[in-house]
Amino acid sequence: MKFQQFEAAQLRIARPTVNMKEVVSFYEEGLGLKRIGSFDQHEGYDGVMLGLPHQHVHLEITKHEEEDSLPVPHPEQLLVFYIPDAEEFQQMKKRLLSFGGRQVTSTNPYWERGGATIEDPDGYRVVLMNTDGITPV
Repeated sequence: MKFQQFEAAQLRIARPTVNMKEVVSFYEEGLGLKRIGSFDQHEGYDGVMLGLPHQHVHLEITKHEEEDSLPVPHPEQLLVFYIPDAEEFQQMKKRLLSFGGRQVTSTNPYWERGGATIEDPDGYRVVLMNTDGITPV
């Protein structure tokens, strides 16, 4: 059976935090994502949307006013960024570590070959891969 491909206008990846300032700084200043929107006190939530340049993909970080803890993220819950330039890869790794990231060993050995796994201030993992990425089929 062949599946019909659909056209989505955008892709948003949303995740919670209890450390809004530190986490937004990690992704915005450390990773270099561009702030494309934000909101305060929307039905108890604050949020910041961060996007990749020229892409219809963005990361939304939210904080609910009544939450003060989060469940521990699974080690395979990853955001993966492919960075072909070796110098840019090394600079980004250094920046993420300077903005509260912590380099860890990935549970999947694939990410260790040509990549670096860094936990953000909440323990969510970002993988920086020094490759061109995947080619769509």
